[in-house]
Amino acid sequence: MSTTTTAPVTPRRALAADPADQAFWILRTGFTVAPVLFGLDKFTNLLVDWPAYLAPWINDLVPGSAQAAMYAVGVIEIVAGITVAVAPRFGGWLVAGWLAGIIVNLLTSPAHYDIALRDFGLLLGAVALARLAERHHAKRQPR
Repeated sequence: MSTTTTAPVTPRRALAADPADQAFWILRTGFTVAPVLFGLDKFTNLLVDWPAYLAPWINDLVPGSAQAAMYAVGVIEIVAGITVAVAPRFGGWLVAGWLAGIIVNLLTSPAHYDIALRDFGLLLGAVALARLAERHHAKRQPR
């Protein structure tokens, strides 16, 4: 009779096999990369004409042009993405709050309701990231 032994599972490998940890890393990566890329695009407008998405009432409130407002938005988005990368427990909530502001902007601007709905889905993903980050952080703490 032969006996087989299995190699012990390292804590890192066990984390990698956990679906919740996989979801955490997928969301963390996505909410790091996307805000940084979209933030950078606010300076080039390669993907879309970003100022066209600024609600007229917000454009009236901010000093300067809509494009100047997009420069500020770009900086905020880059900072939010970096925050998710280094502190996802806080960064997830930061991105969720930022997305809430974008949703308000889109709902008060004509013809952007579909994008507001998409961004609501992203907001839910950012909240899920923040909650998963709490769990991930707690699992890494020594007991």
